[in-house]
Formats: sequence, structure tokens, C-alpha cells
Amino acid sequence: MSQFTDLFKGFFHSEKVAGLLLVTCTVVSLLIANSGAGDAYAHLLHQELGPAALGLRFSVEHWINDGLMAIFFLMVGLEVERELYVGELSDIRKAILPLAAAVGGMLLPAAIHFAFNAGTPTQPGFAIPMATDIAFALGILSLAGNRVPTSVKVFLAALAIIDDIGAILVIAFFYTETVFFGWLGGALGIFAALCGLNRLGVRSLWFYLPPGILMWYCFLQSGVHATISGVLLAFAIPFDEKDDANVSLQLQHFLHQPVAFGIVPVFALANTAIRLPSEWLSGVTGRNGLGIIAGLYVGKVVGIVGAPLLLVRAGWARLQEGLTWRALAGAGFLGGIGFTMSMFIANLAFPDPTHVIGSKLAILLASTGSALTGLLLFRTGPRAPHASS
Repeated sequence: MSQFTDLFKGFFHSEKVAGLLLVTCTVVSLLIANSGAGDAYAHLLHQELGPAALGLRFSVEHWINDGLMAIFFLMVGLEVERELYVGELSDIRKAILPLAAAVGGMLLPAAIHFAFNAGTPTQPGFAIPMATDIAFALGILSLAGNRVPTSVKVFLAALAIIDDIGAILVIAFFYTETVFFGWLGGALGIFAALCGLNRLGVRSLWFYLPPGILMWYCFLQSGVHATISGVLLAFAIPFDEKDDANVSLQLQHFLHQPVAFGIVPVFALANTAIRLPSEWLSGVTGRNGLGIIAGLYVGKVVGIVGAPLLLVRAGWARLQEGLTWRALAGAGFLGGIGFTMSMFIANLAFPDPTHVIGSKLAILLASTGSALTGLLLFRTGPRAPHASS
């Protein structure tokens, strides 16, 4: 199991650096978009590339959100697969608290946004405050140094991974409008064939990655968001805890740095290039903006702390060593850093660019407030006896 412990340590250290890079890219993107170079920057993002004959001529921003992010979701899927086999989610006794926290942290923010926006054109944005950005959250957590016990880092990582599963399911079921069943059948047929190869013991990635690209293309043409292909491909790739040539683990190692230091920062540069309109405040203080802010800043922490509290009070679970209620509250606020996934869902939820811009501004404000509050709780708390740097 030591290799998996080492993998988590490597995961945490790369994610915390990636989170700080993400902050930098966000600031840079906002500054460029609102400078004299803003028009040229927007023109670059909307420049179309790709062969039109294959139905693959899209803007640069579209390629990032539907192409590069499929690789991001492949990485997420591989992390989920590892956690289910050998990580915090492999034992129900360990998984029950982060599972309850994640469910509470998804349902309550969605309910808050829905309460603000039910029956309005912005109701489809209910899922925006459901998400947690693991790179940002662990990046901010790293700033608290030795005041954070290892158990809190593992809890937050497990929570965010479960959160990602929820976001993936929401995208698949709620943000698909028109489905072309021929293409969808082709995509699912490829997935079934890959699962068959898995069962037959085929271990070479060359039998999985090229068909995975074809599965992505079929999903892209089907109307179901193409990034789902990344998650399905991850679960089709074999994982064997006792196998030194674990291809799932090898691919995860290979993808980790390109995703953390390339794809996610590029996504930030493309999706936070927000030119502030003169009436930007109305976009934040409207029903949608308030629903997002209240969902991320209030709903997340109440859901993440409240659900485990109910389980512990009922005697169905107990806090792990080093995981205090104060630390859980700090993790709850860091769970309110929506960013990558929240902005991704905002792009899917609204066809109106005004709503998208207002949503992204609300996400930035709520995520900043959540990050600062969570960091303050950890920085002013006692030094952790079993913290790791």
C-alpha cells in the first residue's frame, strides 16, 4: 500500500502548486481581458480551428472546453477508480464521512440556488454551486502549512472526488438537450468493447486510447457532452492493485502534471477572460448571482459539516484522528471554491452570454470568500500534531 500512500503525497503536492498556478492564471486572464489587449484576446479564443468536413471545426475556447477537458475528466476518472479500489472510498467505514459531506455539500447549494431562481430563466444554473475545485482547494490548504493534519487533506481530496462524480452525473442527465441515438449507441458500443477487453485481461493502453478517442468523437456528435467519454474510458482501463504494471496507475502518473500544470491553467485562461460590463454588479446581485454566492459560501459549509454531524450524533460514524469539527468547517469553506467545474457547468447551463458572465463573476467572488474564510480558520487554529508538509 506504500506506493498508493506515496501517490497521494505526490497528488497533494502537485495539486497545491497547481492551485497556486490557477490563481495566477485567473488574475492574468482578468487583467488581459480588461486591458487594451482584451479585444485581441477574445478574438484569439473565438478563432475557429479544425476540419469542418468531420464536424470538428470549433473555436479555440470550444476545443479547450470539449477537447482538453475530456483529458481532465479522464484524469478525474482514474483518480476515482484508484480511490474505489485502494483509497479512502474502498472501505465504507472510511468513505461514509466524506461521502455524506459530499452529498450534503452538493444538495444544499443546489437547493439554495433553486430557491432563488425557481421558475426564472436562470433556474438551469442550479448545479453551478454544487462543485468543488480540488486543485484550488488543496492549493489554498497548503498555505496553512503545519496547522493542517494529513487526515484533513485526505478527507478534502476524497470529498472533492465524490463531488466530481456528482458533477459528471449532473452534466450527463441535466445538460443534454438533443440526443442523436445513433452516435450515442456507437459511443456506448465502444465503451462496452473496451470493458470486454478489460475482462479478457488486455493490459496494453494501445488497445484503449485510440478507441477512447473515437468514443470521444461519437459522444461529441451525439449531443451528450463529450467530456463524459473521459470518465468512461478511465473506468474501462484495467486497475490491478497487485499488478506492478498497473496501466491505470501508469496513465494517472503520466497525465497528472500535464493536466495540473497545462490543461487546467489553460482552462482558467480561457474561461476567466471576463470583460467586466458596466452593469456587472447587477449580474452578481441578481437571483442567479445571489444563488451561486449563497450556495457556494453558505450552502457548501453547512452541507459538508451538517451531514457528518448528523451521522456522528446518530452513532453511525465517528471523526477520524485529527479531524475536528473546526477542521471540518475549514474544509467545508474550502469546498466552496467552485471555480473549474462551476465555470464549466455555467457554460453548459446558459446560452445567454450575460448569464454566463454574471455566473462566473459570482463564482469568483464566492470562491475567493470561501478560500479566505477557510484559510483563516486553519491559520488561527492549533498546530496539527500529525501534519505533513
